Amino acid sequence: MRPPTAVILPGRPSPLGATADQGGVNFALFSAVAEKVELCLFDNSGRHEIARHVLPEYTDEIWHGYLPDAAPGLLYGYRVYGPYDPLAGHRCNPHKLLIDPYARALHAPHAFDPRQFGHGDNDHTPDLRDDADVVPKARVVAAAFDWQGDTPPRTPWSETIIYEMHARGFTKRHPEIPPHIQGTLGALATPTVIHYLQRLGITAVELLPIQAIAQEPHLAKRGMVNYWGYSTLAYGAIEPRYLAQGDPSEFKAAVRALHAAGIEVILDVVFNHTGEGDSHGPTLSFRGIDNASYYRLGAVRSHYVNDAGCGNTLRLEHPQVLELVMSALRYWVTEYHVDGFRFDLAVTLAREHHHFTPEATFLKAVRQDPILRDVKLIAEPWDLGVDGYQLGRFPPGWSEWNDRYRDTVRRFWRGDFGMVADLAFRLTGSSDFFHHRGRRPWASVNFITSHDGFTLQDLVSYNQKHNAANGENNADGSDANYSWNIGTEGPSSDPAISNMRAQQKRNFLATLLFSQGVPMLTAGDEFGRTQLGNNNAYCQDNELSWLDWTNLESPDGHALFVFVRKLMYLRARHPALRREQFFHGRPISDEIVKDITWLTPGGLEMTAADWRNAGLQSFGCHLGFPVDAEQQQQGGEHLLILFNGAAETILFRLPPEAFGASWTLAIDTAAPTPKEDDGASFTAADDISLAARSLVLLTTG
Repeated sequence: MRPPTAVILPGRPSPLGATADQGGVNFALFSAVAEKVELCLFDNSGRHEIARHVLPEYTDEIWHGYLPDAAPGLLYGYRVYGPYDPLAGHRCNPHKLLIDPYARALHAPHAFDPRQFGHGDNDHTPDLRDDADVVPKARVVAAAFDWQGDTPPRTPWSETIIYEMHARGFTKRHPEIPPHIQGTLGALATPTVIHYLQRLGITAVELLPIQAIAQEPHLAKRGMVNYWGYSTLAYGAIEPRYLAQGDPSEFKAAVRALHAAGIEVILDVVFNHTGEGDSHGPTLSFRGIDNASYYRLGAVRSHYVNDAGCGNTLRLEHPQVLELVMSALRYWVTEYHVDGFRFDLAVTLAREHHHFTPEATFLKAVRQDPILRDVKLIAEPWDLGVDGYQLGRFPPGWSEWNDRYRDTVRRFWRGDFGMVADLAFRLTGSSDFFHHRGRRPWASVNFITSHDGFTLQDLVSYNQKHNAANGENNADGSDANYSWNIGTEGPSSDPAISNMRAQQKRNFLATLLFSQGVPMLTAGDEFGRTQLGNNNAYCQDNELSWLDWTNLESPDGHALFVFVRKLMYLRARHPALRREQFFHGRPISDEIVKDITWLTPGGLEMTAADWRNAGLQSFGCHLGFPVDAEQQQQGGEHLLILFNGAAETILFRLPPEAFGASWTLAIDTAAPTPKEDDGASFTAADDISLAARSLVLLTTG
């Protein structure tokens, strides 16, 4: 490729990044410590430098220049000259080619190379090896795309059902997806994927990180890669491995197709740290541009604050770093039409002076932003810093991953005693955490499993993690799984064990879909995906992590899929399962019946003594709903959900006639799902048999 021009003009300090217009491309880079910045241009292979220009202007800590005749497609990187003094927090090293923090595309995926280390044999001397040939180059992009009138679905929170998926793992082994796009974002646009999600009843897909990924040295030594992607390299660029043709428009087409099917797209984003790691990690971008501005440093300035547990922490309190994050978020919404974000380790983003505050600058900035305040915002409400667990403390406008829900539901169905009172809170939207400042039940994102931990199949098949394949001596991954293998560790051919495992999966899924709040299902759980007991498959980019779609065609997998579809139908049909207000235990309108009534197995309202009974494992809840002609058409009848977490069958007496004269069985997790028109019927005060460890849903007849 011939250089666009031999002359670089002053250009503009704004916007940051590479911005193309009809005459050329403007380049702007923030660095408060640089003494000189070189713009390096490369041929289409990215291996050969074809020109180098010193950015001629420095305005308000922004280095900038304009290249006439340059155009989209141009590959570039930076060399930053400045102090290398780790004890003062500075790590500039012009021998390292650096990726633009505002890069909108990379020409190739990152592959670790020892030459990418910015430090020498010790931290106090720079490494003098040039690494330009092994660093991904930023690509100047054009924004043109035909959205064909795309309109975001804007599904109300109360109607949202989230499906967490890894885009590569979801499609990599799908037999009906063309081989050349398997494992890519473009595969999400295929009719096969769209139809599947619609059949299942999903309203939003939550994609594990799709931003460009930095591969860590310790994984490279083991011949592995960071599969999950929580090691971001460039916040505005898609991971090149996820694009079949290298064109970011492939993802735009997927978003457009999902929107046309009424499905929203939520991105899992990682702004708590970057892929450069700790002081022993490579110098790829931020570290070499302005280390002390981009990262929170320790009392010893050569060390990094590590609230995220991944080696470094992004310094969002710096205005230019905050601008980088806000710009990236707005870019994904405006340029890719995404519908929301799930923020990894979000407590880190809201720390000021090392402590979490709901009034943090970042949270305020998002709340007032005219583009971001209307999209779905989900916080992972913890990190590894001091007082890192902050469930329920994020401000209005945010929903939160509710791990308390996960653990309580797991423990109840495992048979742990003393869980009923806590489970009652989890079933009703966790009002003990979220019922303040006008927040609603959808502030709680409920889940039984996620990418991090056991799959649903493994949750009922393993008592211990089996992570040896990760090469970390089984020391990685959580030990607090609250799982139960039903008597045998791993696969079993014993029909009794297999049947109880299937029943437990139905219990978990029914509990999830019948709880107030926003349910999140993990991809593959609906047909029994397994990771063979690995609860931390972050580095397993292989068949262990990729969905095996043959499971869906197996008798057990198909039966579970049909069961999940029935649960989705029932949740959509009954507004009482997706209320927009918290329960208050008060009468409904002029009725005697309250919005919620908790029942003992004897059919009586639970007392304070019942709640204190640690041995109680069986209970019910009656969900009242105002009934008129219109609501009846919407399925607004009363519901009765009965839980038996005990190891033996019990008789449960239905409540008096005031709660409902007749009842129809909709779901019994101890048996195959009945058809819509053949559910058993019961009348008030009847005794109903609840099998050991089972859940029953009854609707008013």
